[in-house]
Amino acid sequence: MVTMFYRSGRRNSRHRYQQGKHKRQQNNDREAIPLVSSINANLDRIAGILKAPEDLVVRSFKIGVNRHACAIICIDGLVDKALIQNQVIDPLLHHFTEQQVDSANKIATLVVDEVLTSFDIGENETYEDSIGSLLSGDSVLLIEGLATAIIIGSSGWNSRSVEEPQTESIIRGPREGFVEDIRTNTSLIRRRLREPNLRLITYKLGERARRTVVMMYIEGIVHPDLVEEAKRRIESIEIDDVEGSGTIEQWMSDSFLSPFPLIANTERPDKVTGGLLQGRIGILVDGDPFALVLPITFSSNLQSPEDYYQNWLIATLTRIMRLGAAFLATFLPALYISLLEFHHGMIPSKLAFSIAGAREGVPFPAVVEAFIMEITLELLREAGIRLPKPIGQTIGIVGGLVIGEAAVSAGIVSPVMVIVVAVTAISSFSFPSYSFAISLRMVRFAIMIAAAFFGLYGIILSYIMINIHFVNLYSFGIPYSTPFAPLFWGDWKDIILRAPVEYLKDRPRMLQTRDSIRMKRK
Repeated sequence: MVTMFYRSGRRNSRHRYQQGKHKRQQNNDREAIPLVSSINANLDRIAGILKAPEDLVVRSFKIGVNRHACAIICIDGLVDKALIQNQVIDPLLHHFTEQQVDSANKIATLVVDEVLTSFDIGENETYEDSIGSLLSGDSVLLIEGLATAIIIGSSGWNSRSVEEPQTESIIRGPREGFVEDIRTNTSLIRRRLREPNLRLITYKLGERARRTVVMMYIEGIVHPDLVEEAKRRIESIEIDDVEGSGTIEQWMSDSFLSPFPLIANTERPDKVTGGLLQGRIGILVDGDPFALVLPITFSSNLQSPEDYYQNWLIATLTRIMRLGAAFLATFLPALYISLLEFHHGMIPSKLAFSIAGAREGVPFPAVVEAFIMEITLELLREAGIRLPKPIGQTIGIVGGLVIGEAAVSAGIVSPVMVIVVAVTAISSFSFPSYSFAISLRMVRFAIMIAAAFFGLYGIILSYIMINIHFVNLYSFGIPYSTPFAPLFWGDWKDIILRAPVEYLKDRPRMLQTRDSIRMKRK
C-alpha cells in the first residue's frame, strides 16, 4: 500500500500524462505582449484582438484640472453596470475635481489607495491577462502614461439560485445543490466546512475558453502524493475548452476502456465535504453544477450522504438492499434466459408449468424476448429524460404500462418477462450514482448474450471476468476493489455496513491519510 499512489501511470494514462510535470504552453498567437503607456494604443490593440465586438463597452473620461485621460473597458452582460458607475466612475470624477495630477503612477496609487471602493482590485501588465480579465467579467481601467491596467472585480451576470439537487434526492438531509457559478459553489463548501486547512487551487483550463477550475483538499489529512498526482493530471489538460466536469473526469481517469466510473460526480455539497474530510480531493468547474470527488472505489457507488443522517440500522439495511439491487439489475434477465433455455430442471415444477403456460404462443426464444423488452425500456427511459419533466414522467410510466400490456396481449412477450424487466428496471433506479447505474445497464446486455450462448456457465464466467476487471482497475492509485482486495478490515465498518457513529473513529485506511483519526477516543 505504501507505493499505491505511484501506480497511477497505467495503460493509456501512461502516455496521456507523461508531459504533466510541466504546465501548458501558451499558443503562439497568444504570447504575453506587454501593455504600452499610450491609452489609445492599448484600446486599439485590445479592440483589434477581440475584433471589436458589439458588446465591448469603452467609457473614456478625463480627471483632474489638467484633464488627464482615462478609460474603463468591460463586456456588456458580464458586468454589474451600477457597480461600475457607483464605485468606479463617480469616485474617480469627484475625487480629482480640483486636483492637479501630472504623474500617471501617482494617479494609479491614489486610485487604488484612496478612490476605488471596490473590494476586488488587481493589476495586469499584458494584453493577454487584461483580455482574460475582461472575459471573466472584470473591468479594466487604463490611465494615460501608465503601462499597467488596473483590474476591478465587477462581475454581475445572472445565475441560477441554490436549489435542491435534481439527480440526488434524499429524504433526510440538506436541500442545497451546486449551481453553475463556481464562487457560489466554493462558498457552499466553505459554509459547511469551516476548516482553516482547506486549500483551494485555481486553474484556468482551455487554451481558448480559459475556464476556471478549482481543486480543493484539506491539508494535513489528504495524502501529499494524491495531491501531486491530481495536480499533474489537471496541468496536463490541453484542450480548447474544458466543457464541464465530464471532460475533466474522462481526461483524469486511469482507464477510458472501463464502463465503471473511476471518479465520482455529485450535485451535493455535503457529499463533497464528506469526501474532503475522508482524505479525498474535490474538483469544481465554472459553469457546471456537478463536482468531482476522487479517488473512489466500487463500494463508493453504493453509498449515499443520507446514510449518515439516518440511524445506523436503517442505513445498513439500505446499503444491503442496494447491493442486492446491483445483482438483480445486472444478472436477473440473464438468469431468466439461462434457466429457460438451458437449465429447465432447476426451476421448481409448479413454477415451470406456470412459466410454460404463460409463454404459450410466444414466437420468440427467451433471449430475443428479453432483448425486445430491455431495449424498449431503455428507449422509454431515454425519451423520458429528454422530454420536458411533466411530459417525461407521464411517458415513462404510461408508456411502460401500455407497451407492456400491449406486448403481452399481442403474444410477443410473456407476462413473466414483463415482471423480470420491471424488477430489473426498479433495481437499477435504486443507486445513488447515476453513472454507476448506466454502467450496470451496459454490462447487463453483455451478460445476457453470454447466458444465451452458455447458460449459467456464461453468467458465472461473466461474473468472474467482472471481478478480474475490478481488481485491475485503479482510481488514482487506489485499487477499485478496495477494501476487499487488498483487504482492509477496519474500513468494512463503513462500506456495506454502516456502523454506529461512535465506532467510526478512523478515516478510511485505504486512503493513507496523514491524520487518520476523525473522532477523539474516550
